[in-house]
Amino acid sequence: MHSSLRGVAAVVLVATLAGSAQAESPREALIRAAFATHDKAQALALVNEAIAETRMAASADHEAQLQHALGVGYRGQLTRSPSDAKAAHTALEAIAAADPHDAETQVALAGWHLTAVGDLGDFLARALLGANRAKGLAALDKAVEMGSNRAFFPAYAALIRIKLDTSDTTTALRLAEKAAATPAPTSLDRIMQRAAARLVPALQAGKGDAAARIAKQLLPFGTIS
Repeated sequence: MHSSLRGVAAVVLVATLAGSAQAESPREALIRAAFATHDKAQALALVNEAIAETRMAASADHEAQLQHALGVGYRGQLTRSPSDAKAAHTALEAIAAADPHDAETQVALAGWHLTAVGDLGDFLARALLGANRAKGLAALDKAVEMGSNRAFFPAYAALIRIKLDTSDTTTALRLAEKAAATPAPTSLDRIMQRAAARLVPALQAGKGDAAARIAKQLLPFGTIS
């Protein structure tokens, strides 16, 4: 399968980083895998751990359902598995249908669609996985609107949009500046707020290609070769 499938998964959403003195929750394991791990094997081990821990509870618990879907998507990203990517998409669609007002689910769907499009191109993303640019952008806009009290959502939107379209520095800059002015109550909000801030100089200079290179490094698994 095309190597670009490594970017198919939706973005993981977590509240805190793992504490060294206690066991990681599935959220914490997934954020460490996606944002704080440079070794692919270690990242995959963390993802599999999160999948195993959420498998039994995923039938009834929203949090477990979301983290399980994200874990399966991340496994698909790391192993370049279309079947895992499709399974993650199906699960995220079901979660979104059950709770259409959840910003985290919307941004996960947005990330799934737009990362696939960004890596494979519109035609292959649709043909191989059913990913759709318009659906991804619609979910992204919903997430930013619903999550207006957290910096994570506009920050992530700035990163994924400039990766997807290097010519649209205006939109990405607006979102990055919005992220800087929005509360950052969790560790992930602060991480992504700082990530968006790193884009601002390049975006202000109209250097979309440079901003996109930075964004790719700051999105999930961006530091894993």
